[in-house]
Amino acid sequence: MVFSLANSIEPIVISQPVTLSAAEGSTSTCYPERSRWVNLNLLPLLSTLVTSKTRIKLLVKFFLNSSTRSYLRDLEAEFGESTNGIRMELNRFEEAGMLVSSFEGNKKIFRANTKHPLFGDIHNILLKYTGIDKVIENVLNRLGGLQQAWLIGDFARGRDSKIIDLLLVGENINLEALLSYIARAEELIERKIRYLILTPAEASDISQQYPERLLLFQE
Repeated sequence: MVFSLANSIEPIVISQPVTLSAAEGSTSTCYPERSRWVNLNLLPLLSTLVTSKTRIKLLVKFFLNSSTRSYLRDLEAEFGESTNGIRMELNRFEEAGMLVSSFEGNKKIFRANTKHPLFGDIHNILLKYTGIDKVIENVLNRLGGLQQAWLIGDFARGRDSKIIDLLLVGENINLEALLSYIARAEELIERKIRYLILTPAEASDISQQYPERLLLFQE
């Protein structure tokens, strides 16, 4: 088991779609933009298109990892905002069919509507917004010996963060190459990448160790 916190920006072009899976089995296919402008910063662009900070937080919360579920009071504690503003945005998303809800006791639980026609587009925009698409391009797709790669940590829980946590599963992963790829990706996305390496045997109970996760790569 290896755990580490791992900066000439060189463009990489992906020619094949990347299939992504949530921990509970739902899948979507991402077609990263075939552009040489791989260091495009989407933060100002997304903030211009979506002026509500609460709305952006909700998009990251539910549409990055579609298995994420939450309720009003939990979101209030996580966002540090009033329930009225969060409730208003939740209602708008639900009325638009982008979120669906169900009751567990007296809690109204929200989750993304993966059948909404815009779900895949929003998901892919968020991959670019967070820089995860660049991690797939510049690290995961190039790393020999890699069998699976999972997104864990804050982003897997739908929380924006300055650190992207990865769980890498494989045999004989080249650490020197990994550190080189990570350094390049960190410069592109202006976030830190932290990784944990497990052998296939060590990853046998991954669902219990990391229930909140998103599959980014599979051999």
